[in-house]
Amino acid sequence: MLKFMVVLHKRPDLTDAQFRDYLHSVHGPMAKHLPGLRKYAQNYPAADLNRKPPAWNAIVELYWDSWEAMEAAWRSPEGELSTADLNEFADLNLSTWAVVEEIA
Repeated sequence: MLKFMVVLHKRPDLTDAQFRDYLHSVHGPMAKHLPGLRKYAQNYPAADLNRKPPAWNAIVELYWDSWEAMEAAWRSPEGELSTADLNEFADLNLSTWAVVEEIA
């Protein structure tokens, strides 16, 4: 299985609550319709009094059966729509994404 991770930073004009609400209620449902997507998860920093908060606002995990399936999903109308929607809530100058190798 192929794992793709997106480290998101919110647009500076949005509050944390606005960013999270948009990602959860608008972008997430859109991303879940990517063709061939096997699993989708959103991760948000938890309140932790013992550590400084991270610089990012969310990490999204997307899983496909293969590299080819992922690339086909990004080229699909759903993939193009989902990619274009990132501008609505994410600072694309800071946000990053990559295929990752998970080692247990």
